[in-house]
Amino acid sequence: MDDKIIEIKNVSKSYSDKPVVKNISLSIRRGEFVTLLGPSGCGKTTTLRMIAGFEQPTSGTILFNGEDITLLPPHKRNINTVFQKYALFPHLNVFGNIAFGLKMKLVPDGEPVEKRGKTVQKMRHLTKAEIADKVNSALKMVDLEDYGHRSVNSLSGGQQQRVAIARALVNEPQVLLLDEPLGALDLKMRKDMQLELMQMHKQLGITFVYVTHDQEEALTMSDTIVVMREGEIQQIGTPNKVYDEPANAFVADFIGESNILSGTMVKDFCVEISGHKFECVDKGFKFNEPIDVIIRPEDIRIVPTDSDNCLVEADVLSCVFKGDHYQVTALTIGDERNEIVIHDNVEVNVGDRIGLYIKPFDFHIMHQARLINELEGEIWEENVVYFCDGKFPCVSSLPEGTKVRVKVDFDDVELTDDEEDGTIGASVISAIYKGSYWQYIVRTDTYYDFFVDNDYEWSIGDRVGIKIAPEKIILEEVKDEEV
Repeated sequence: MDDKIIEIKNVSKSYSDKPVVKNISLSIRRGEFVTLLGPSGCGKTTTLRMIAGFEQPTSGTILFNGEDITLLPPHKRNINTVFQKYALFPHLNVFGNIAFGLKMKLVPDGEPVEKRGKTVQKMRHLTKAEIADKVNSALKMVDLEDYGHRSVNSLSGGQQQRVAIARALVNEPQVLLLDEPLGALDLKMRKDMQLELMQMHKQLGITFVYVTHDQEEALTMSDTIVVMREGEIQQIGTPNKVYDEPANAFVADFIGESNILSGTMVKDFCVEISGHKFECVDKGFKFNEPIDVIIRPEDIRIVPTDSDNCLVEADVLSCVFKGDHYQVTALTIGDERNEIVIHDNVEVNVGDRIGLYIKPFDFHIMHQARLINELEGEIWEENVVYFCDGKFPCVSSLPEGTKVRVKVDFDDVELTDDEEDGTIGASVISAIYKGSYWQYIVRTDTYYDFFVDNDYEWSIGDRVGIKIAPEKIILEEVKDEEV
């Protein structure tokens, strides 16, 4: 039998022409615990609902055990879902909630028979004894054996969550979908339920597909993590792989703590950050290619400044005891002073100058997603270019109507607190601190994305205006054969 139980092939989903899931492909193996992880609005719940059948893809195909179920209604899929709000029936007790689906379920009655040249399978409802046996087994599985007679309204959040899981499992699905089921629980109960879910998965051996925005939850429970952002898959891998070898700066920033710095790949096995050259294990980049460097705080060691291991010096800004380590924030010494976070068992004082050592394989080097903003536009009138549904002053001698390629460096895009002060408005959709500045992605109301380097801190979701100085807009005429 094929090891793949679910296959998602080139699936997209849009609402009112707004793309929510963008051409994703994913295979889920039989018996696997897969977590869809990402921030709010990344498309993970929509993906789960398409697997369940509550939503239909705008395009693409979903296969279950090799069969196309893209248009199959939810009740005909051997898949059950546990929702964040549980959706228990308040007028039924615990037993009644778990038994609800079983009362409607049909099972084969005897062997198939031949009638008029066709094989016919007679079906029947489960008996009361069969239902009771299955419900009691499900209650035992979730450690609620003596709770069948209880009102669901009298249960704690954790107990209600177990009832919801029992109700889903009692129908013996091949796949269990869980949509942020621990979201309503307090921290201690969340930790306890994580362990219980892992134990249930191990005991049952069925496929779990879990949705969460909690990185610790994903790292703790999963066999495979699928990191999503803006409707696209950023990385698929084991928890160790995703944490230790993030595919890009977003994954590194979203999962765990990271120092994300801009650098230059001088040559194979040599990276330059703020004027300092460091040995690394990466190769295959272009000569002097701008790159992102990821360094986990726990991979940085504090050493004496006169030590042979000292690669760079830094001034301590803060030192906080975290129980099993000190979290130190320091400012590196160099052409550009970068703020860096260190997790070590060495206590230091604010103002101390310390040495830092990082092993070559602890520098994670990755290509930058984009090096310059590049968009298509048109000369609107003399010294005005139209792009991203905005009319920007520019410096150009090109005639009106000329198609142009517009280029703007990241640090030449100016953001304003009041969007009315900008040429166009936009929303901040990504914010990554890169040691000495913030790199933002801001999205206009017509879904154009700008990369912006800026010293000022905005939050995701903030509305901003976009301004660009006329002399900072680079224009290249697009020839007819390029259009």
